[in-house]
Amino acid sequence: MDKVQSEKQPSVLVVDDEADLRQLLEITLSRMGMQCSTAASLGEARELLGRQPFDLCLTDMRLPDGRGMELVEDIQRDLPALPVAIITAYGDMELAVEALRKGAFDCVSKPLDIDQLRALVNQALGSPVRPDGDDELVGNSAPMRTLKSRIEKLAKTEAPVCIWGESGTGKEIIARQIHARSHRGKGPFIAVNCGAIPEDLIESEFFGHLKGSFTGAAAQREGFFQAAEGGTLFLDEIGDMPMSMQVKLLRAIQERKIRPVGAEHEQLVDVRILSASHKQLHDEVASGNFRQDLYYRVNVIELQVPPLRERSEDISALSRTILEKITRRNKESGIQCRAELTDAALEELRLYAFPGNVRELENILERALALCEAGRITPADLSLSSRPVYASSGSSESDVDECEQLVAVLEQYRWNRSAAARQLGLTLRQLRYRIQKYGLDQDLDQEFKH
Repeated sequence: MDKVQSEKQPSVLVVDDEADLRQLLEITLSRMGMQCSTAASLGEARELLGRQPFDLCLTDMRLPDGRGMELVEDIQRDLPALPVAIITAYGDMELAVEALRKGAFDCVSKPLDIDQLRALVNQALGSPVRPDGDDELVGNSAPMRTLKSRIEKLAKTEAPVCIWGESGTGKEIIARQIHARSHRGKGPFIAVNCGAIPEDLIESEFFGHLKGSFTGAAAQREGFFQAAEGGTLFLDEIGDMPMSMQVKLLRAIQERKIRPVGAEHEQLVDVRILSASHKQLHDEVASGNFRQDLYYRVNVIELQVPPLRERSEDISALSRTILEKITRRNKESGIQCRAELTDAALEELRLYAFPGNVRELENILERALALCEAGRITPADLSLSSRPVYASSGSSESDVDECEQLVAVLEQYRWNRSAAARQLGLTLRQLRYRIQKYGLDQDLDQEFKH
């Protein structure tokens, strides 16, 4: 037996009540070197799944004895490592989106595009890789454990994910985590800031152009979609994309085809779309700044990133990791500079609200490392007293005295600490600390006496 014959062939289960389609898929998969089993109903599929292992399942959404959605749910419950892809008719897109949210790997539309099907199968059967250390998410708080768990689940699908979070929370790192843990992990990861490209160049930047297609097009050039072929295209700050480009992006995502500027024919592209925004996209839709149909395409699954003030127990590990990274970078530049946080400095960081999130923490520590003496970072080195100690929603930095602000908000909410903490963007523990620090607990006692 030669080497090719001795290697285990991937096994695929095809579930569809159309005999012609089952035959087409069986022929296509066999030519790809795969073993194929077929089922014409939900019952037959369940029987086969209970009898033998498979590496991939392809199922139609509408079956004679039920829906493909039920098979997706069965597999997610009993065989979570098995990728399942949905075959959809034109009018089934809403069902396909629901299936993606419930864990389906991807979907392919009828009539089948064989090249697109082959790309889906190859992606589903690829081997995921792990991200390198620079893109690791640091922290073991409850919000971070939840986030990491969702990343692992989302990496197993091809569903479009929109990552929402405040500026500085690390949305691109999260996108890289999803990509690296997915079956596309060996492919390229292309990150694009949608708000940073001039509107007259954005179509060319995304889809590429042919030589001479417009003034200044001195040579043929690939766009972001071609550069991300086989991998992931990350659309950062997608809420800032001009309306004129949104409709073209929508079509590229729907059809999985693009047309370079100046080209006569479209070309198939195989990319996964991840996006991110610090804006609430549903609010942008309501205000007319973002297309509703594009919103439903890119926001199949929304992943919310917790702000740093909601996971203050991670600050110790985060600070240590950031200081090590800065020290390593300085050493590579020939600068020997190393320091550790004192307990008092660490407590100051834990009590700070971080309106700029992790990015702000990095800036604070980099400056503190440059200012500290004897390898010890003290509260004075952090310079937090000159910064806002709260991050109320939608507000900008204020120079108004902290104590006066606390009193004003506490009085506004009749000294209801929970309501005041929410308004100030603080945890209850942080608010209590400030009440005690400025002697406001005495005012609170007086309030209760009256």
